Amino acid sequence: MNESQIQFSEHLGCAKGDAYDGLCLRKSEIDLYQLQELLNVSAFWAKDRNIEDLGIAIANSEPVISVSDRDRLIGFARATSDGIYRATIWDVVIHPEYQSSGLGSKLVETVLSHPRMKRVERVYLMTTHQQGFYEKIGFQPNTNTTMVLHNLTDPAFVPATEVQLQESLGG
Repeated sequence: MNESQIQFSEHLGCAKGDAYDGLCLRKSEIDLYQLQELLNVSAFWAKDRNIEDLGIAIANSEPVISVSDRDRLIGFARATSDGIYRATIWDVVIHPEYQSSGLGSKLVETVLSHPRMKRVERVYLMTTHQQGFYEKIGFQPNTNTTMVLHNLTDPAFVPATEVQLQESLGG
């Protein structure tokens, strides 16, 4: 890896007139196919995300930061924030060939230093196996405030017993 060829990029949101119904119509600077491949090889929790959904996630995130080696996408992270009270960092990935080189730390620090993030009172993230990595950056475990609601609006995700119950009730 030649560090002089590694480039961090912020992907700006839509300009006025480029948005319709909350979605950016301007093509993203991020190659969504490269992002999909990066997620497939780097993140068990993000395998098989579809291109359309990745585009929607990016359009609704700020900042969106990518790391490239020449034209190859090797790192990615995004965040959502109200700009003052709360923010969440999502989808932090570095290609396995580039891990343990400091790029992951620099990627998270780049997200945290973004104007939309740097005044936020609390920044959250979810991780399954990388607690030690994030603790080195300054994150602390938080076991008392995290909850999740699984949105089951897609019938494919509703358990069969619930579908049978709804059908028996005429729903």
